[in-house]
Amino acid sequence: MRSAQDAARAVAEDAPVFVISVAAELAGMHAQTLRQYDRLGLVSPGRTPGGGRRYSPRDVALLREVQRLSQEDGVNLAGIKRIIDLESQVEALQSRVRELLEALDVAEARRMAAEAAVPAGYRRDLVPQRRPSSALVVWRPRGER
Repeated sequence: MRSAQDAARAVAEDAPVFVISVAAELAGMHAQTLRQYDRLGLVSPGRTPGGGRRYSPRDVALLREVQRLSQEDGVNLAGIKRIIDLESQVEALQSRVRELLEALDVAEARRMAAEAAVPAGYRRDLVPQRRPSSALVVWRPRGER
């Protein structure tokens, strides 16, 4: 027979599957504490169509972290909320950086493919310009000098 913690590991990280009593047991808290944390916005569980709370394994891990910060580190609930918000922003920014790096890799591969597609005979005629020049060049046909 599997324990409740083994069941928590077996489901998807964000799947809202645990009723409040099971989530409270997994987190080592009272169900009323979970309700309070929900009202304060510390943990936002999923909802059933009838409005019942459903906690995911990620929510349970977050509840444990809230408890640790509160009990071991002495951080008040407002501070914990700020920490959670900042960590969420960091995760979002890290995700965006990964997206941008992937886009950069794709663009670099396209550039290299385009460069490789230029016939070798033309490459000697292509000269990269280091800095944009502000010089004005006036061309006049030979007969107008």
